[in-house]
Amino acid sequence: MWQPQEPILAYVGTYTGATGAGGNGDGIYLYRMDPSSGMLAQVSVAARIPSPSWMAIHPNGHWLYAASDLSGSSSGSGSVSAFSIDRASGALTPLNVVSSQGAGPAYVSVHPSGKYLLVANYFGGSIAVLPILAGGSVGDATDVHIGTGSPGPTQAASAPPGSFAISGHDGPHPHMIQSDPSGRYVLHTDLGTDRIFVWTIGLSAGKLAPHTPPYVSLPPGDGPRHFVFHPNGKWFYSVQEEASTIARFDWDPGSGTLSLRQTLSTLPQGFAGTSFISDVRISRDGGFIYAANRLHDSIAIFAVDPQSGDLALVDEALTRGDYPRSFSLDPAGGFLFSCNQRSDAVTAFRVEEGGRRLAFTGQYTPVGSPAMILFLT
Repeated sequence: MWQPQEPILAYVGTYTGATGAGGNGDGIYLYRMDPSSGMLAQVSVAARIPSPSWMAIHPNGHWLYAASDLSGSSSGSGSVSAFSIDRASGALTPLNVVSSQGAGPAYVSVHPSGKYLLVANYFGGSIAVLPILAGGSVGDATDVHIGTGSPGPTQAASAPPGSFAISGHDGPHPHMIQSDPSGRYVLHTDLGTDRIFVWTIGLSAGKLAPHTPPYVSLPPGDGPRHFVFHPNGKWFYSVQEEASTIARFDWDPGSGTLSLRQTLSTLPQGFAGTSFISDVRISRDGGFIYAANRLHDSIAIFAVDPQSGDLALVDEALTRGDYPRSFSLDPAGGFLFSCNQRSDAVTAFRVEEGGRRLAFTGQYTPVGSPAMILFLT
């Protein structure tokens, strides 16, 4: 396993008080992480922008992109900000700001080609392709698709007994968008219609075209939110926000098709009541998958069968904070950091026993309304 010796730089995006429901953060914070202890030390507020709820770094490591969730703003659209990164200090220099082409952007990712930024606008019901220009700035969208289809029921088919995890089933709500490892396909989840869509992308013009078949469906009301690919490029895992489930699919990288193989709860056996899943991550070696439960406030740990890709729940760890909006593993995979939105802190856990156990380090890093943590590699 790679063991860095020098401090690792990390950015924490936060919800601010500027728009919408607001938050206690001031924008994008810069931290140094001690690779031996996992301790985070704040360096600065690197960018004071409204509610940078999701961020992505270009493959060249020199540009950062942040989606600002401007829910409730008069513009009717969110925005995407581009920054250049000083690799030595981590300082961010603003490049430009463009429309995300929809309200409430919830996710941004960079296509492996480095040519385009992909955006999912949750409240706007749209996905967009934004060109990355020379020097790292972002141009106006080359393609925008507004979601169609009937929303699912408010009650998730697979929810625990007594659940009131009801949100988003009033129309299309794209929640995540990302390329497959090959870059040939782009996938996005739609929480409102309970579908995972597959597109082909034309890199010359930055256009998306519906694949055949154009989507797979999850159980009614379950609400697909985030997903990860296994390092082997053949297994795909999706978490459903309102059902609190993780679904395993086979992914055929040649035909661009998903085939459902397994579905498990991310909550303890016998759990009853309300919880909302938020995020999913996979270990560097593909041996373990982690999923965050909001309200239950835990990280579920699943072992991945190396032959079949099937999952088995092996442990869970309490996040030691309220409402884990997202979480990340550090680049070496030795620590996991939970962004606890409602308790204004990031908590740190040491990854032990090869990945099957998370041990709380005792470290609480205070930061207002953290949404996500992103490491500079």
